[in-house]
Amino acid sequence: MKTQIPGKNAALEDTIERFQTQLKAFGFNLSSIDNASWHNPIPNVWSVQVQDIDAPMNVTIGKGTTQQAALASALGKHLERLATNDFYANHYLGAAVANGEFVHYPNEQWFPIDLEENLPPEAILDERLTQFYDPTLELLGTDLIDLQSSNMARGICTLPFERQSDKQVINMPVNIIGNLYVSNGIAAGNTLFEARTHALCEIIERHIKHRILAQSIDLPALPERRLNHSASIKESFDALKAHGFSVNGYDASLGGKYPVVCVALGLQGCNMHFASFAAHPSFEIALERAVTELVQGQSIDDLKALLSPSLQSEGANEDFTPEIQLAESTGLIASAQLDSESEMEPAAWDLSDTSEAQFNHLMGLLQAAGADAYIADYDHLGVNCCRIIVPGWSEITPVEDLIEANNNAALELREVLLALPAIEWDAEQYAEMFHIVEEEFDDDTLLHKLLGMEVQAGDAWQTLRVGELKGLIALAGGDLELALEFANWSVAYNAATYSAERLNFFRCLVDSLELALDEERDPTTCKADFERTFGNDTVAAAWGAIEGNIHFYGLTAGDLTMSQFPAHQQLLQSYQKLQVAKKAEQR
Repeated sequence: MKTQIPGKNAALEDTIERFQTQLKAFGFNLSSIDNASWHNPIPNVWSVQVQDIDAPMNVTIGKGTTQQAALASALGKHLERLATNDFYANHYLGAAVANGEFVHYPNEQWFPIDLEENLPPEAILDERLTQFYDPTLELLGTDLIDLQSSNMARGICTLPFERQSDKQVINMPVNIIGNLYVSNGIAAGNTLFEARTHALCEIIERHIKHRILAQSIDLPALPERRLNHSASIKESFDALKAHGFSVNGYDASLGGKYPVVCVALGLQGCNMHFASFAAHPSFEIALERAVTELVQGQSIDDLKALLSPSLQSEGANEDFTPEIQLAESTGLIASAQLDSESEMEPAAWDLSDTSEAQFNHLMGLLQAAGADAYIADYDHLGVNCCRIIVPGWSEITPVEDLIEANNNAALELREVLLALPAIEWDAEQYAEMFHIVEEEFDDDTLLHKLLGMEVQAGDAWQTLRVGELKGLIALAGGDLELALEFANWSVAYNAATYSAERLNFFRCLVDSLELALDEERDPTTCKADFERTFGNDTVAAAWGAIEGNIHFYGLTAGDLTMSQFPAHQQLLQSYQKLQVAKKAEQR
């Protein structure tokens, strides 16, 4: 007999078979599910990790009350991230893709930019969205160039989204999607409305969680009878209590307005709880998801580490970071919000209906709150997937980031920054580049993220930050005092993340620069001591850099093909499989 669970429009066995079949059909080879992939720290809570063998950076984790449910969840997440291009959202896709027939989807539209006026074209967005994304009228056309293509000549790439209030199609810039929404509001399902319902639930639970944490809203405890209604959830709670935790369920519906449940985990002596939030029109499903989300991928020891008694209650909101909190359905909550007597009475809800009815119910809640939803459905992988955007509800980062922290900030510098290790400039040119980098970027920014690169573990590009780059630029230009300042910064900031080889080089470089700047010491008399301390090769590299013979030690020079970076090529090859699927659907 096949397994049917609430909220799903197909048996788990059928879902797993279909999802696996579709992934294989389009050439996506996922790792075999072995014992190491599974987590089952308490009864009825399973999670599993699946990974693309050919593009190992593409990983998803699924959760559920059984192994089958967790596997179906993980496969669904993999499909949704593929179908919505989410795996590739933070990466430059290379010149070939940028100039190809289409970059993202066959139905994309491009809008050229008048570089003299540099204003966003009127044909994109709608009046309400324009006011929302650009309230101060500071947004430039070039701010909306997408990271993936970085194609200034081609213009602004937009994707069609259906506005739910009137079913009108709106052109949404890819840049806005990548900067503000990331993976929030994407879903896969057995049917179109199952996927849409799941996406809306995710948006609502994260938004309500954010509101509760940011505003320190007290939550009423759920009655024991509601928690004990499900034998599996009671068993999970009992197991957590046996490990020394306090655990309880709370009504996060804000007075019955939204179908959101909170499950919170505590330890004696700790003034904070680790909380998980979940939304669904069915109370049973919401509660179940809150429990599985709470423990997903965590061991009992991991959970205890999150709840160190040294944590103070005021830290819950002092350390509140919206972009981090909104990206997850879990977070730390002050115990006072749970232990105090809330003025709100626990709400009761249970819309166990069709997925379409549940979707319409959730849309009604958003519309009552004055919100609108914009939806793009994708089925080119043979599975119903979607991305839903609810302005004012589903942003992961502030709208201001479109101007202040846009992911295309290095668009015009990418080519030269990639090529720096192979460039021969004079001191004045290096000084000019130092000034540009200093003006544009924060020292702690990772270069591979700024440039949209995928790099292999252990590659010097993986840990390269702007501060380190500034030091290497100063060194190449012969400014030894400035190079010493940023070499010291690099050791202090990156000691925990550098490889042993890279850390040894920078420690050697610091000592070598100090020696070179000391007029009273003769480097030739110290060389043997340096070689004993750091090794001959490292001393040769550091001293060669100081003498101007070696530039940007350890960094591979690249170009806009990204062919010099094997991990990035794996990602691009994975993306080409998607492009083939999209073209096939177009025919």
